[in-house]
Amino acid sequence: MTRHETSLAYAARIERVMGHIADHLDDRLELDDLSEVACFSPYHFHRIFVAVTGETVAEAVRRLRLHRAAVELNRSQLALARIATKAGYGSVAAFSRAFAAAYGTPPAAYRRVGQDLRPVPQQSGSQAMTRASALRTALHYDVTIEDAPTVKLVTLPHRGDYQKIGTCFERLFAWAGGHGLLGPATRMIGIYYDDPDSKPLAELRSEAGLAVPESSPLGPDMAWREVGGGQVARLLCKGPYADLDVAYAYLYHSWLPHSGRQPGDAPCFEEYLNDPRSVPPSEWLTAVNLPLK
Repeated sequence: MTRHETSLAYAARIERVMGHIADHLDDRLELDDLSEVACFSPYHFHRIFVAVTGETVAEAVRRLRLHRAAVELNRSQLALARIATKAGYGSVAAFSRAFAAAYGTPPAAYRRVGQDLRPVPQQSGSQAMTRASALRTALHYDVTIEDAPTVKLVTLPHRGDYQKIGTCFERLFAWAGGHGLLGPATRMIGIYYDDPDSKPLAELRSEAGLAVPESSPLGPDMAWREVGGGQVARLLCKGPYADLDVAYAYLYHSWLPHSGRQPGDAPCFEEYLNDPRSVPPSEWLTAVNLPLK
């Protein structure tokens, strides 16, 4: 097997492990078991995992569990103790310290602020107007109109909750790493086809994408897609991905009706401007792009 073929094989095995971790966050994720998923010797698995992903298994598990916890804090009424246990912490205090270190605020405060500002579906007309007014006064994002050049992406399809698209990005990064395609200029873009309030979570359609050279050989389930190629309304959001629905609410409820512009016949896409593995969630930068006519 050539060096290139070996690199691809390693990436595919680690991709399989990342998918297994994402699907079994409530289970005990032992290194010996994960090494079996990867078909690597337990003596060497973890070093290979770190070399491919840039983080330890413990860091990957912690990151994915804290992201799920942030989503649950915003979307559910689960008790903090239950969320802490699901995230792998023995006490609310330990969970609160870890969450605050990653997200910049304790989980109770994060839940309070997020649920105060997040739009509530199926409201009456007067309630919806009050909520939209509250969003306009409580939030402000800078929205700019820009010419977005066409970007060609290798994509993987995702079906279901948008907050779980990270598994597809993990697979893409493992594939791209194996092909030697990752670098400082690599662009990470997600395409979102549906309004999350328009249909059941299981039916939502999205794609995870990476901008790589057009000569790149595609892996299983991958396809080429293009985004951009016209004007977009660009909103820059700083903070956890779990908060992005608030940014969309501002974009559609506050900015668009007063902009004098109409949306184009193309889905929204998000560009993730820094590496979520190397900076805390409070520092994550996302550019939300709404194509315009």
